[in-house]
Amino acid sequence: MTPSLRRRIGFEIELMAPQGRSRRSLAYDLAGRIGGRIRPVWHHDSEPSLVPGLGRFLHLTQGFEVLRADGSQVCTLVDDITLRDGLQPATPAPPGWYRVLSDDSRLLTLLAARCDPGAPLERVLDPVADLWGTAPEMVGDVCRLDDPEGATVALVAPQGAERERPCEIVTPPLTERHAEALEELLEPARELGFTIPNEAAVHLHLDGRPFRDPRTLANVVLLFAHYRDGLRELLQTNPACRRLAPLPAQLVAAATADKPDIDALRQAADEGDLTKYFDVNLTQLLKDRPLRDTLEIRILPGAIDAESIVNRAALVELLLDRCEDPEPFPVAPTGNVSALMEIAAETLAQQD
Repeated sequence: MTPSLRRRIGFEIELMAPQGRSRRSLAYDLAGRIGGRIRPVWHHDSEPSLVPGLGRFLHLTQGFEVLRADGSQVCTLVDDITLRDGLQPATPAPPGWYRVLSDDSRLLTLLAARCDPGAPLERVLDPVADLWGTAPEMVGDVCRLDDPEGATVALVAPQGAERERPCEIVTPPLTERHAEALEELLEPARELGFTIPNEAAVHLHLDGRPFRDPRTLANVVLLFAHYRDGLRELLQTNPACRRLAPLPAQLVAAATADKPDIDALRQAADEGDLTKYFDVNLTQLLKDRPLRDTLEIRILPGAIDAESIVNRAALVELLLDRCEDPEPFPVAPTGNVSALMEIAAETLAQQD
């Protein structure tokens, strides 16, 4: 029997479309089943640059929001650049698939706000071209927008290499019937031939408010630091998953204080170069004005059925319940699966 989840959770589920289909295919299928509609959206991302002196490329890629007839959101389907295995790099872009590139995050935000992700490649930069008083120019199959001094503002290039096939399902926060809501998304994906990518993960975004208490936040750090191997074994973390790392030693040290202090935790996070790309994403909890006030668990393996996702999420819930206890999180000598299961069992017994 699939357990019921109690917390407000948003899910990110990484899938791969079969050849000849795309995340747009799934968007249309989902919308058709519920009498809804789809809306093109931009997805912000970045990747390492091969250009000397430019650390990374910033880009917007095409995603699709699935809406019910009343306009409420079902999910969003976007690209994920970590999903690469099995894609054919020499495959040309299908008609209508492209990405927008810039080297300035502020410009990219402006482009996302002004440009229509459903527009054709050669016209997508028109709304921002007016701001600079210049016109986009086609250079081969690339659309380029320069400012009046000749500096490039943005490029729009066809996106090949089968980048239309990666499909990350992003749900809004779910407060009830988590398994049913997920299966309504995943059953159609299975029927269309979507599969679990080699590098796949499932991410949980939990309401961040309970974890802003310094003691609770420190307990989360202790859980993911001292039980890292046990958690990865228990949850069956995908060893091929990219962008995972142990929490910085500076942050772990600050979390072991008798009375954890939020300023000390923030300073330790800065010293340890904390980003979102760790086993658990704590970055939003350390900000006074978070963009999205969530605690993100990043170590669940890929899945395409609701039962396996919810079963693992229920175990994470129990361990996070223990983190809300005012007592420091117990640090077992081994930090193994048995110790984690004992903590989960004790927490469940107290709730009963």
